[in-house]
Amino acid sequence: MSSEPSFILALDQGTTSSRAILFDNNGSIRSVAQKDFKQYFPKPGWVEHDPGEIWSTQAAVAAEAVAQSGHSGNSVRSIGITNQRETTIVWERSSGRPIYNAIVWQDRRTAAFCDRLKNEGLEQMIREKTGLVIDAYFSASKINWILNNVDGAKEKAQRGELMFGTVDTWLMYKLSNHKVHLTDVTNASRTMLFNIQTMEWDSELLDLFEVPLSMMPEVRSCSEVFCELTSDIFSTKIPITGVAGDQQAALFGQMCVEEGMMKTTYGTGCFMVLNTGNKMVLSDNKLLTTIGWQINNEITYALEGSVFVGGAAIQWLRDQVHMIKTAAESETVAKSVNDNGGVYFVPAMTGLGAPYWDQDARGAIFGITRGTSSAHIVRAAIESIAFQVNDVLTAMEADFGEKAKEMRVDGGAVANDLLVQFQADVSRLPLLRPQVLETTALGAAYLSGLASGFWPDIEAIKAQWKVDRAFNPLMAEGEVAETIRFWRKAVNRSLNWLD
Repeated sequence: MSSEPSFILALDQGTTSSRAILFDNNGSIRSVAQKDFKQYFPKPGWVEHDPGEIWSTQAAVAAEAVAQSGHSGNSVRSIGITNQRETTIVWERSSGRPIYNAIVWQDRRTAAFCDRLKNEGLEQMIREKTGLVIDAYFSASKINWILNNVDGAKEKAQRGELMFGTVDTWLMYKLSNHKVHLTDVTNASRTMLFNIQTMEWDSELLDLFEVPLSMMPEVRSCSEVFCELTSDIFSTKIPITGVAGDQQAALFGQMCVEEGMMKTTYGTGCFMVLNTGNKMVLSDNKLLTTIGWQINNEITYALEGSVFVGGAAIQWLRDQVHMIKTAAESETVAKSVNDNGGVYFVPAMTGLGAPYWDQDARGAIFGITRGTSSAHIVRAAIESIAFQVNDVLTAMEADFGEKAKEMRVDGGAVANDLLVQFQADVSRLPLLRPQVLETTALGAAYLSGLASGFWPDIEAIKAQWKVDRAFNPLMAEGEVAETIRFWRKAVNRSLNWLD
């Protein structure tokens, strides 16, 4: 037996990078490794990843994180996986070779197909089965596109020769040396093919999207033994015992384990998730009903609102229009002006998510005058993130029937104090930023560690959550109302741009 200390290794496969984080028994980070990978934009509105790059970067950082700690694979008790959701990969059963690039959750190529389904009156049926709205965001229409646009794919699928997976499924397939085809309930619930009441792949939906059942992975809970890592990343076999989509993992990592608790993750997009306990709450305000997690036989449901472009607006300022050199610089630049100078930025580069769900909205900047500087535009971009999150919060409070008491926040963008304070101001509630911001990876680690006995129970984990800083509203209510009025005016003018 090795006398080395035990850790949990969390694999956090995101939209722009793959990360691996080693956590100790206190839920503290011992090492982090991260690698960015290429984003492909073959046509306007199309977003793709190379599945091989997803795998190679994730495998590389897994090895690097453990090596950095000065320990070996023997020190890892178990592995948790969390991932960008909805992103769709289809590969050959015999060779393991993807037949097309991964189609990313942000991709809009199937928007017209989704509009046809809406026009056929299918929205209510799909919503009742899956908790989702019909949108190109989810996996089902992406699978349909691959099967109908890659030569021979439909025939291969009908012969049982193809496999589908979200990113968690692809990683487990590769980590197990092609031995398993598995997913968890949270990732399954984002495909638009999984019935969240029966907890099974739905034959009516599979037929509607022309997806053979043989392509679909077996669905498991979030905290159990999935498989063993048998690839050559480490010299030892390590069990994979926790899996959840990134936003559900963050909800768990933030220890929002009681009904009514909520968190918002500020990453490429922004995702607000509210724990609704053991009951499904169907939204009247275009939010999503989803599965928070399943541990043992107990299912926790959640309401979710998705903002497609959050931190991606800052990336756009950096990479496309070169107003800033680094994302971190955005706060300094924004603080160089006292306010937004009357400028409002609607970052609808890939349409608008909740509560608008307008695939045809496009990005716009309003209120530009001769006195407008790049600093005003940078500030307006930061504020746009908070405005969008506030729109989701308003919808969520209406659906849940209660005012929120607090919001726990995480993700890369919450290092920006200006953003978090502005969010507290416009949303009129305290925002709590935890000491460990890597809550997505932490949630995957917790789910894994519960199944591998690294932590005895949820109560032991709850004691580890600690506040780094609380942000309380400071702006005058009249000023808040006025700035929200202009924001809504700007949004209304960007809607349905591609009519």
